[in-house]
Amino acid sequence: MKLVITSYGIDDKAQRLHNSYMLRLAQAPNLVMATLSVDWLRAEGIGASVQREYLRSAAGELAPDECLPEVWIDDASQEAEALEPLHHLSHAPQRRWHCSCGERVVGGFEQCWSWGAMMPSK
Repeated sequence: MKLVITSYGIDDKAQRLHNSYMLRLAQAPNLVMATLSVDWLRAEGIGASVQREYLRSAAGELAPDECLPEVWIDDASQEAEALEPLHHLSHAPQRRWHCSCGERVVGGFEQCWSWGAMMPSK
């Protein structure tokens, strides 16, 4: 659908139509991350969906980056609101701690892979 441009800019009807478009917010590396992102957005009250979720099998026939799942929001006017939770999700702080066995544990792990000790509480 084309936007109607007037001499004064975009008219009100075209602006309302433009704001109600779906908008691609992000391309996810896999279906798990796309689904997690959509669930997070929905919990924040933002209508969202996963697109291209079944296109993975076409990789090879199509360019691989064209087959990755995408996160879309239902209303383009909510873009700013939707970007904040996605930023927090993709930039979650990583914990680092040292086990009593000397192993350095990085990430969301609460137990040492080597010795099995639990992460110390602060």
